[in-house]
Amino acid sequence: MNNFIVIVLDGVGIGELPDASLYRDEGSNTLGNISKVLNGIDLPNLEKFGLGNIDKIIGINKVDNPLASFGKMSELSKGKDSTTGHWEIGGLEVTQDFPYYPDGFPEEVITKFIQLTGVKGILGNKAASGTAIIEELGDEHVKTGFPIIYTSADSVFQIAAHEDVIPLPKLYEICEAARNKVLINEHAVGRIIARPFITVDGKYQRTTNRKDYSLNPPEPTILDYLNENGINTVAVGKINDLFNYQGIKFQIKTKSNNAGIEETIKAIKSFNDSFIFTNLVDFDVYYGHRNDPEGFYTALKEFDDQLPNIIEAMDSTDKLVLTADHGNDPTTPSTDHSREYVPLIYYSKDRKGIDLGTRKTFSDVAQTVAEYFKITNALKGKSFLNA
Repeated sequence: MNNFIVIVLDGVGIGELPDASLYRDEGSNTLGNISKVLNGIDLPNLEKFGLGNIDKIIGINKVDNPLASFGKMSELSKGKDSTTGHWEIGGLEVTQDFPYYPDGFPEEVITKFIQLTGVKGILGNKAASGTAIIEELGDEHVKTGFPIIYTSADSVFQIAAHEDVIPLPKLYEICEAARNKVLINEHAVGRIIARPFITVDGKYQRTTNRKDYSLNPPEPTILDYLNENGINTVAVGKINDLFNYQGIKFQIKTKSNNAGIEETIKAIKSFNDSFIFTNLVDFDVYYGHRNDPEGFYTALKEFDDQLPNIIEAMDSTDKLVLTADHGNDPTTPSTDHSREYVPLIYYSKDRKGIDLGTRKTFSDVAQTVAEYFKITNALKGKSFLNA
């Protein structure tokens, strides 16, 4: 079928990068620390693929003959957000970090937001956990109708609203205005995020109707090069949001990891000569940001259980890369992303697993995809296709 599949396990880091202290992420190790606090984890299929050969993870053994090649990748770009991580996987080095607002957004931004979106006022305007801020300000939001504005340690402008107070179409319209008219130039954050919520059993609960509004990548990515050369580009999950539709021919929206895995398997079976790019976001959204190592592990086990089904759908010409875009260690006091190495697992039915070492950039993935499809490009990175 000649498909190349890249699955991003969002937030699944594997140890602090040398510059982690610049991001206040000393000691972060998403997989390693989860295994420590839970006294070991069991992921038998990933173990067979060489996960335990990359770094020490309690409960995951090294294997003598891994089914896949293994290694880890350093982030060359500045930052630790999803947009930067995915763009680097796509072949870019982001040399200028996005703006951050740990103390909230300046008055000029909020004033412009109110004027250009038509809302009567806002609540919040601070860095906060998404679940905590709707618990704190949800009642006032319902009473006033004002959207809740908040950020985090990442470059994001998040807009939370109850679906019965600000209906989804209106919330998305507000987000589009914020992206195109407000958060621009020196205030051009990495993402505007719609964060709708509802009431369940008397408590506020976020829904799966989240929507991200990213920026266009500043230069062509592997998606653009493939698209220009007639190779199908299939985006599963939030990939489309992160690349702002650029270079993507087919988009498949999903609302859970399991749905993302199912759609990836369907794509492998139904597409030929295609690049299938999947993001599985539950690790990050539901467990990393909420400091829930047990839930994180459960999600990892669910993926591990499904891995044989992904492999079964592939034929001898297909290639698979499993990696991540950043860390999100649920065992640290922080509820934000962590500056970490990401795991690299490269599977091909016709190749023996080897040690790929520590790669200098996530963009090695893009160059590997480019070599597979024989695409000349100007992207960063070094291919490991035939390593």
